[in-house]
Amino acid sequence: TYWFLMLIGRLIGASLGAQFSSKAMLTVASILGLVLIGIAFVTPLSSVVNMPVFKSGASLSFGLEAVPVSVMCMALCGLCTSIMWGGIFNLAVEGLGKYTEAASGIFMVMVCGGGLLPLLQGGVADSAGYLNSFIVIAAALAYLLFYALIGCKNVNKDIPTE
Repeated sequence: TYWFLMLIGRLIGASLGAQFSSKAMLTVASILGLVLIGIAFVTPLSSVVNMPVFKSGASLSFGLEAVPVSVMCMALCGLCTSIMWGGIFNLAVEGLGKYTEAASGIFMVMVCGGGLLPLLQGGVADSAGYLNSFIVIAAALAYLLFYALIGCKNVNKDIPTE
Protein backbone atom coordinates (compact mmCIF):
# COMPACT_ATOMS: atom_id res chain seq x y z
CA THR A 1 0.00 0.00 0.00
CA TYR A 2 2.88 2.38 0.81
CA TRP A 3 4.40 1.94 -2.65
CA PHE A 4 1.03 2.28 -4.36
CA LEU A 5 0.47 5.53 -2.46
CA MET A 6 3.91 6.70 -3.58
CA LEU A 7 2.81 6.15 -7.18
CA ILE A 8 -0.42 8.08 -6.59
CA GLY A 9 1.56 10.86 -4.90
CA ARG A 10 3.96 11.13 -7.84
CA LEU A 11 1.09 11.40 -10.28
CA ILE A 12 -0.60 14.08 -8.16
CA GLY A 13 2.73 15.86 -7.66
CA ALA A 14 3.41 15.88 -11.39
CA SER A 15 0.06 17.50 -12.06
CA LEU A 16 0.52 20.09 -9.30
CA GLY A 17 4.18 20.81 -10.04
CA ALA A 18 3.43 23.53 -12.58
CA GLN A 19 1.07 25.32 -10.18
CA PHE A 20 3.12 25.25 -6.97
CA SER A 21 6.78 25.86 -6.20
CA SER A 22 9.09 23.08 -5.08
CA LYS A 23 9.48 24.92 -1.79
CA ALA A 24 5.72 24.95 -1.18
CA MET A 25 5.30 21.30 -2.14
CA LEU A 26 8.21 20.16 0.04
CA THR A 27 6.89 22.23 2.96
CA VAL A 28 3.38 20.77 2.71
CA ALA A 29 4.67 17.21 2.22
CA SER A 30 6.98 17.49 5.25
CA ILE A 31 4.27 18.93 7.48
CA LEU A 32 1.74 16.32 6.37
CA GLY A 33 4.27 13.54 6.97
CA LEU A 34 5.03 14.86 10.45
CA VAL A 35 1.30 15.10 11.24
CA LEU A 36 0.73 11.51 10.08
CA ILE A 37 3.62 10.24 12.19
CA GLY A 38 2.35 12.28 15.14
CA ILE A 39 -1.10 10.71 14.78
CA ALA A 40 0.52 7.27 14.62
CA PHE A 41 2.41 7.91 17.87
CA VAL A 42 -0.63 9.03 19.87
CA THR A 43 -3.19 6.57 18.50
CA PRO A 44 -3.50 3.37 20.55
CA LEU A 45 -2.71 0.16 18.69
CA SER A 46 -6.17 -1.08 19.63
CA SER A 47 -7.72 1.50 17.26
CA VAL A 48 -8.15 -0.26 13.93
CA VAL A 49 -9.44 0.71 10.51
CA ASN A 50 -10.11 -1.24 7.33
CA MET A 51 -7.39 -0.35 4.87
CA PRO A 52 -7.12 -1.40 1.23
CA VAL A 53 -4.16 -3.75 0.92
CA PHE A 54 -2.59 -6.04 -1.65
CA LYS A 55 -3.18 -9.64 -0.59
CA SER A 56 -0.72 -12.29 -1.63
CA GLY A 57 -0.99 -16.02 -1.27
CA ALA A 58 -3.04 -18.47 -3.31
CA SER A 59 -4.70 -15.62 -5.23
CA LEU A 60 -3.21 -12.18 -5.74
CA SER A 61 -5.84 -9.53 -5.11
CA PHE A 62 -6.71 -6.28 -3.41
CA GLY A 63 -8.91 -6.33 -0.35
CA LEU A 64 -9.61 -4.70 2.97
CA GLU A 65 -7.67 -5.63 6.06
CA ALA A 66 -8.15 -4.43 9.63
CA VAL A 67 -4.94 -2.64 10.64
CA PRO A 68 -4.06 -0.28 13.47
CA VAL A 69 -4.62 3.39 12.62
CA SER A 70 -0.90 3.95 13.23
CA VAL A 71 -0.05 1.50 10.42
CA MET A 72 -2.43 3.29 8.07
CA CYS A 73 -0.80 6.63 8.92
CA MET A 74 2.64 5.20 8.17
CA ALA A 75 1.40 3.89 4.82
CA LEU A 76 -0.10 7.30 4.03
CA CYS A 77 3.38 8.77 4.44
CA GLY A 78 3.98 7.34 0.96
CA LEU A 79 1.90 10.20 -0.40
CA CYS A 80 4.27 12.64 1.30
CA THR A 81 7.59 11.06 0.43
CA SER A 82 6.67 10.58 -3.22
CA ILE A 83 7.35 14.16 -4.27
CA MET A 84 10.27 14.95 -2.00
CA TRP A 85 13.21 14.00 -4.23
CA GLY A 86 12.15 16.35 -7.02
CA GLY A 87 11.54 19.20 -4.61
CA ILE A 88 14.85 18.74 -2.80
CA PHE A 89 16.73 18.55 -6.10
CA ASN A 90 15.08 21.67 -7.55
CA LEU A 91 15.79 23.69 -4.42
CA ALA A 92 19.38 22.44 -4.21
CA VAL A 93 20.35 23.41 -7.77
CA GLU A 94 18.55 26.74 -7.79
CA GLY A 95 20.93 29.55 -8.69
CA LEU A 96 23.88 27.30 -9.61
CA GLY A 97 23.84 28.20 -13.30
CA LYS A 98 26.76 26.54 -15.07
CA TYR A 99 27.55 24.48 -11.95
CA THR A 100 24.18 22.70 -12.02
CA GLU A 101 25.58 19.74 -13.96
CA ALA A 102 28.45 19.12 -11.50
CA ALA A 103 26.15 19.60 -8.51
CA SER A 104 23.69 17.10 -10.00
CA GLY A 105 26.42 14.47 -10.07
CA ILE A 106 27.31 15.16 -6.44
CA PHE A 107 23.64 14.90 -5.45
CA MET A 108 23.40 11.50 -7.13
CA VAL A 109 26.21 10.26 -4.88
CA MET A 110 24.36 11.59 -1.84
CA VAL A 111 21.32 9.41 -2.58
CA CYS A 112 22.91 6.92 -0.18
CA GLY A 113 20.83 8.58 2.56
CA GLY A 114 17.89 6.65 1.15
CA GLY A 115 19.79 3.48 2.02
CA LEU A 116 21.20 4.60 5.35
CA LEU A 117 17.98 5.84 6.95
CA PRO A 118 16.22 2.45 6.63
CA LEU A 119 19.29 0.80 8.15
CA LEU A 120 19.20 3.24 11.07
CA GLN A 121 15.44 2.83 11.43
CA GLY A 122 15.83 -0.95 11.42
CA GLY A 123 18.38 -0.73 14.23
CA VAL A 124 16.03 1.45 16.27
CA ALA A 125 13.13 -0.92 15.52
CA ASP A 126 15.15 -3.89 16.78
CA SER A 127 15.92 -2.17 20.06
CA ALA A 128 12.85 0.02 20.68
CA GLY A 129 10.01 -1.40 18.55
CA TYR A 130 8.68 -0.66 15.10
CA LEU A 131 6.47 2.29 16.09
CA ASN A 132 9.25 3.98 18.05
CA SER A 133 11.57 3.56 15.07
CA PHE A 134 9.54 6.13 13.17
CA ILE A 135 11.20 8.82 15.29
CA VAL A 136 14.05 8.46 12.77
CA ILE A 137 11.64 9.28 9.95
CA ALA A 138 10.10 12.13 11.97
CA ALA A 139 13.58 13.60 12.48
CA ALA A 140 14.29 13.33 8.74
CA LEU A 141 10.96 14.99 7.90
CA ALA A 142 11.65 17.75 10.42
CA TYR A 143 15.00 18.39 8.75
CA LEU A 144 13.33 18.49 5.32
CA LEU A 145 10.81 20.99 6.67
CA PHE A 146 13.70 23.12 7.95
CA TYR A 147 15.38 22.80 4.55
CA ALA A 148 12.22 23.82 2.70
CA LEU A 149 11.59 26.84 4.92
CA ILE A 150 15.09 28.10 5.76
CA GLY A 151 17.94 25.87 4.62
CA CYS A 152 17.42 26.13 0.86
CA LYS A 153 18.14 29.85 0.63
CA ASN A 154 20.74 30.72 -1.97
CA VAL A 155 23.42 32.38 0.16
CA ASN A 156 26.14 32.25 -2.52
CA LYS A 157 24.86 35.01 -4.75
CA ASP A 158 28.39 36.18 -5.59
CA ILE A 159 29.40 32.92 -7.34
CA PRO A 160 29.69 33.49 -11.10
CA THR A 161 27.14 31.23 -12.74
CA GLU A 162 27.59 32.22 -16.38
